[in-house]
Amino acid sequence: MSLLLAPWTRLSLLVVLLVAAGTCVLVYEPQRLLSQGWPPPGLPVGAAALLFAGAYGLCTAAFVPRPLLNLAAGAVFGTPFGLSAAVGGTVLGAAIAFGLGRALGQEALRPFLRGRWLKAADAQLSRHGFRSTLAVRVLPGLPFAAANYLAAVSRCGWLPFLLATALGTVPNTAAYVIAGASAASPGSPAFLVSTGFLTVSGAVAAAVAWRRRHRLAAPAVPEPAPVHPPVVGAATTGP
Repeated sequence: MSLLLAPWTRLSLLVVLLVAAGTCVLVYEPQRLLSQGWPPPGLPVGAAALLFAGAYGLCTAAFVPRPLLNLAAGAVFGTPFGLSAAVGGTVLGAAIAFGLGRALGQEALRPFLRGRWLKAADAQLSRHGFRSTLAVRVLPGLPFAAANYLAAVSRCGWLPFLLATALGTVPNTAAYVIAGASAASPGSPAFLVSTGFLTVSGAVAAAVAWRRRHRLAAPAVPEPAPVHPPVVGAATTGP
């Protein structure tokens, strides 16, 4: 029993699960199934959107790219229901990945947080979980799955992580959902505004990531040693 609970045993189980999930994504392409087979005939749109959100969460935990799922949500349900399903699925997928990483990988991986960038990211997530997660979600750049597992390895709390995920992913998710809902009219204002927002947010995220990377790569400048002025009238010793 102790062997099954060992950190490296749990990490190995996590790796097996992630490899299996990635393989299933490559073989079955669930993002196509979600967009082509929904909503099922006779199912109310609210229930269909709820089921879509559940499948969305499982797909994101299995590394299906969120932009594809967001576009599918908009194309299938339109903007109101599509946005609700996409945000709900995003939070669910983040919770699944965070829970798996926290339960199976945190104890084994924390000793390897040695690099300067990793230490800085761990410190930010551990001390300022909500603010750091919100920044990562608002400015997309770090892959969604990678951010989930990095937060799980840190000491970020569940509530700050999930609340920041729910709030921070709304702007980017809404842009994709609106683009999917208006894809049939690529010249419409909704499609042009949503795609323009995605382009600008991507450029801003790239600029922020480049600036932070160079800031972390810069060598630390040691502080000069304090200079103490000579004491006036101090006694001197002769030879």
